[in-house]
Amino acid sequence: MNGNTKALIKATAPLLKEKGDEITTIMYGILFEKHPEAKELFKNAEPDQYKKLAAMVYAYAANIDKLETLGKGVQKVAKIHVNVNILPEHYPWVGEALLSAIKEVLGDEATVEVMDAWKEAYSFLADVFINKEQELYAQQKVS
Repeated sequence: MNGNTKALIKATAPLLKEKGDEITTIMYGILFEKHPEAKELFKNAEPDQYKKLAAMVYAYAANIDKLETLGKGVQKVAKIHVNVNILPEHYPWVGEALLSAIKEVLGDEATVEVMDAWKEAYSFLADVFINKEQELYAQQKVS
C-alpha cells in the first residue's frame, strides 16, 4: 500500500469508529443476501459478531500506518477462521459486501478515491489473512 492509500484509510477511521456497527450490520445483510451459503460459516458466531468486526475494521483503519501492532489480533482471528473453515474464496464475498456497506453508510464521504483506497486496503488485509490461514491449515495437516 502506498502512503496516499494509508492516509485516506486513516482519515476515515473516525467515521468508522462512529458508524462501524451500522456498516458491519449492513455488510452482513449484503453478504448473506448475495451468498446465502456464507451463513453456515457464521452459524456459531456470537450475536455481537458485527460489533467485533466493526472494532477490527476501525483498528485496521486507525493503525494502517503501524500494522505491526495488529499482529496478535490477526493471529487470533486467523485461528478462528481456520476453525470455521474460512477459505480464500470467501474473502471476495466479504470484501464486496464490506465495500458496498462502507459506500452506503458514508454516502458523500465515500468518494472514488476513498473507495479505491478501501478496496486496496481490504485486498492487502485479505492477503495477510489468507497467507496466515494457509500456514495454519498446513500445520493441521502435519499434526
